[in-house]
Amino acid sequence: MAIDTPVKTSAGRWSRGPSGNTGPSRRARAPRRLWVKIVVTLLLVVEIYPLIWMFLTSLKSNDDYLNNSTWSLPTTWEWGNYFEAWTTGHLGLYVQNSLLAVLPALALMLLLGTAAGFALQIMVWKGRSLTLLVFLAGMMVPPQMILLPLFTVYFQAGLSGTLWPLILTYTGTGLPLTVFMMATYYRTVPRELFEAATIDGAGILRAFWTISVPLVRNALLTVGLVQFFFIWNDLLIALTFTNNQDLRTIQVGLLNFTGDFGATQYGPLFAAICINVFGTLLIYLFLNQKVMKGLTSGAVKG
Repeated sequence: MAIDTPVKTSAGRWSRGPSGNTGPSRRARAPRRLWVKIVVTLLLVVEIYPLIWMFLTSLKSNDDYLNNSTWSLPTTWEWGNYFEAWTTGHLGLYVQNSLLAVLPALALMLLLGTAAGFALQIMVWKGRSLTLLVFLAGMMVPPQMILLPLFTVYFQAGLSGTLWPLILTYTGTGLPLTVFMMATYYRTVPRELFEAATIDGAGILRAFWTISVPLVRNALLTVGLVQFFFIWNDLLIALTFTNNQDLRTIQVGLLNFTGDFGATQYGPLFAAICINVFGTLLIYLFLNQKVMKGLTSGAVKG
């Protein structure tokens, strides 16, 4: 019984025979696949190794960190650094302040941004294109330019010494991007749904809450997660408007992290950094698939 071998056609290509061989094409792809695997492996090392180093450093004592090599393993595994970071380092208070500032700002941002996106894309009224351009112009204003005027306004309004300056500033600075992204997502929503709802007697508010919001829930999750990371990792605004230790957010707290006698304790400091980094990383890994769905849902109009 004869065995078919790859035959070179007139077009210069190799054809697959009945035996399933692909000829030189498979051998030509093998080196490219190897290079792809090498590059992916290097990227994983670059991303994962700093996390491993940070975790190992969080388990070192202060003397171990200062006297031994930076790359050495801990001589004694100081798991108590995490308890010390949470209590003595006031990390629990900083996390609480961050949540009290970030979550209300995020809720206001999503509510106002979703309503504005609905009004700019679904509702028909004169001047909506110009209004969208005004929101886009807000993305071009550097936050550094508005901090001093805002500080003066908050001081004169009696809001200094509270978390309201952070909530209002986070909402205002994140609203332009939220409006732009939600308006983009609303372009993918079929207008016939709202026309049918209008024929059935639904008003604007009912169409917004019962039809539009469920349709863009993946977009809401995506925008909310992106904005959450932006304002959770903020240092400049929080450092400007927090004037005492009781109001420090987690980023400002890590910047001024000290031990009992005012000296920097590197083990608890890296333990606090690990709690912050791995906590946000777990949130992203848990919501990763929904974020991908939200990103692709606004990419193509359908």
